Amino acid sequence: MYKTPEDRPIYRLLTGQDDRAFCERVSEALAQGWRLYGSPTISWDTAENCMKAAQAVVWHEADVVK
Repeated sequence: MYKTPEDRPIYRLLTGQDDRAFCERVSEALAQGWRLYGSPTISWDTAENCMKAAQAVVWHEADVVK
C-alpha cells in the first residue's frame, strides 16, 4: 500500500471557495507529492453567493486509471 501524508486516502477531492486560500491548498498538495487528477470544476453557490471550486488529486505513487 502507498504511504501518504497523514495516512490520507490516495484520492482526494479538494473543495472550497474559489479564492487564494483554495489555490494555496491545491499548491500545498502538489508540493507534498500529490498530482492533479482531471480538470478542476467551478460552480456558483447561490446559498453562499460565491464561486466554489473542486480539484481532484491522487498520490503520486498510485497507479490510477482514468
